Amino acid sequence: MFHRTALLSAAALNLIAPFNAAAETYAAPERDTIIVRGSRLSQTATEVGSSVTIITAQDLEELGFDFALDAVAAAPGVTINSNGAFGGQASVRIRGASSEQTLVLIDGVPVNDPSSPGGGFNFARLDTENIERIEVLKGPQSTLWGTDAIGGVISITTKKPETGFGGALFGEYGSFDTFRGGASIENAGDVGDFRLAIVGTSSEGISKADENNGNSEKDGYDALTLAAKGGLNLGGGARLSTDVLWTDASAEFDSFVSGAQGSVGDGDEVSESQELSANIALRAPLFNGRLDNLVMFGYSDISRENFTNGASTFNADGDRMIYRYQGTFTINDMNALAFGAERDESTASGDETSINSLFALYEFKPFQSLTLTGGVRYDDHERFGGETTGRVAAAYNPTETLTLRASWGQGFKAPTIFQSTFICGFCGLTAPNANLLPETSEAFDVGVEWRSPDGRAEAGVTYFNQDSENLIDFSFTAGYDNIAFVESKGVEVFGLYELTSWLTLSGNYAYIDSEDGSGAQRTRLPKHSGDVRLSFDPDGPLSAALLVRHNGEEINTDGTTLDAWTRVDLNARYKITDRIELFGRIENLFNATYQQILGYGAPGLSGSLGVRLRY
Repeated sequence: MFHRTALLSAAALNLIAPFNAAAETYAAPERDTIIVRGSRLSQTATEVGSSVTIITAQDLEELGFDFALDAVAAAPGVTINSNGAFGGQASVRIRGASSEQTLVLIDGVPVNDPSSPGGGFNFARLDTENIERIEVLKGPQSTLWGTDAIGGVISITTKKPETGFGGALFGEYGSFDTFRGGASIENAGDVGDFRLAIVGTSSEGISKADENNGNSEKDGYDALTLAAKGGLNLGGGARLSTDVLWTDASAEFDSFVSGAQGSVGDGDEVSESQELSANIALRAPLFNGRLDNLVMFGYSDISRENFTNGASTFNADGDRMIYRYQGTFTINDMNALAFGAERDESTASGDETSINSLFALYEFKPFQSLTLTGGVRYDDHERFGGETTGRVAAAYNPTETLTLRASWGQGFKAPTIFQSTFICGFCGLTAPNANLLPETSEAFDVGVEWRSPDGRAEAGVTYFNQDSENLIDFSFTAGYDNIAFVESKGVEVFGLYELTSWLTLSGNYAYIDSEDGSGAQRTRLPKHSGDVRLSFDPDGPLSAALLVRHNGEEINTDGTTLDAWTRVDLNARYKITDRIELFGRIENLFNATYQQILGYGAPGLSGSLGVRLRY
């Protein structure tokens, strides 16, 4: 394992994450020029028919997000749950689908944890400092990404080198004795480019178990992230490139306490983890650029170990290898085709599994204002057999200010290694459930988006409906079994208005009605959620943003109700010179008391100050 990890750390790569989506950006008056980088066909924002929110590095900087968890929560239809700040277990749900049904990609490489029971991704440790762009694709995306993309995809692209030699250095200090700092160096030219970066965080933290319940012991957090990106231009449009992102983190957490709220209370528990994602790719165009070829090899690995009172109590290790080829052929102005093959190999706890896949995506533009896209994919799982998924989408622009969108798609998720190998001994079983089937989903959405002729205003609304079948849950009769059904439907709304040339008001709202087969509302999922953002950016050195985030009440797993909460954050930046910038952030401005998961507290009024140097 060490040799394979070291090899990839020396040569990993950048892949443009492929897929099909429709963009809702925060402030982008020239909508037609926005390229959805995840699209296999490189469609513009007005050509894609599916729903996707794009979060840029500018958004991350303007709002001062330190962790990707807070950033993805800004997308309408996305909700989050975290069992405590500073390294707690954090999950992301898209349109009511569970966090394990969200595929997460970093530079095109799947990073979901193969060793966890449900195969989800923990967002708690993903720092934003090296992130260039986040695309949140909503609804089933298995036609393009295969297993795990049953509810949606979050595709993260790390920062690329800027032209010329340069770099940056920053440091900030804040509440809970928290220090965060880092540095980067980069260079890009005609021959090639590279970027190296490091960022570290250290905090005393707060008690994971709610302090209002008498828990006073602070749970600290320490993390170090290294990022590397490089590329070599080979001539004729060919390029060899590589990416590496590695994080080493240690997070204290609290213990199971019978009778306490949420069954959690102070305890001496620590979780240590190392996460790696890496890839290497060769891009080579042929036929005067009409056929673009991409060959990629990707690798992700995560190892975790928990300690209680200094003694090891749990450990797990999982890794995933991806072999991918994609060809994109521009037939003419009306027709384009993307096609390819993939192999996905996963290992965990001494077990392994693999999936071989073929996919194709076709774009047809009968006239300039209409874009039709269709796709099909076949996945052959070595344990569970074949699965075929399809997807169609349409985007129609009857005027320059109006876009109509619609899409339909299917998704599937193969049982995880844990689910397919678990033997429930206390259930009286002697073997895993041999009848376990993949989870499946089918969904559609329709939406309309309007832009004012002067580019000062935007508004949009999308309706979605998704059914998920054969969902896997624990059963005392079979261990893990296909026993659940979920129907989710709802509405997403977003809007933006430039009040003046330096003051912009934007916001989004989502209504999600998600029920299981018995008609009960799904737990830990608010029906109502949304953000309001006021961006202040006049001529001069000062800029700021105010964010108001609301999360409606949720049903706990014990049947009780978790109260709704609203939090206000303020972020500001002041440029002393072109190279020196001061920045500060106040979180939970009005000291709201709330929980995201029953029994776990959240930070009250807090803040930080920092300085950034660019050279």
